[in-house]
Amino acid sequence: MSSERRAACWRPDVMKVLRFNEAGLDCNFEVHGMTVEEVLKKATDHARKGHNLEVTEDSLETWRSLIQED
Repeated sequence: MSSERRAACWRPDVMKVLRFNEAGLDCNFEVHGMTVEEVLKKATDHARKGHNLEVTEDSLETWRSLIQED
């Protein structure tokens, strides 16, 4: 594999995104961040403030599985 190809596969600067509508909520809010932890923190803040939801470990695991590269 060429060094250019390896560089294309490893992209630490790729943003992560979680879309609340994909998590089963009637909400078009998207959370973006550079790390999974950053996305989960922002998602937790939005869920609590925007939807008055209690965030559980199950919620976090579900969200973690839905995070995609943006």
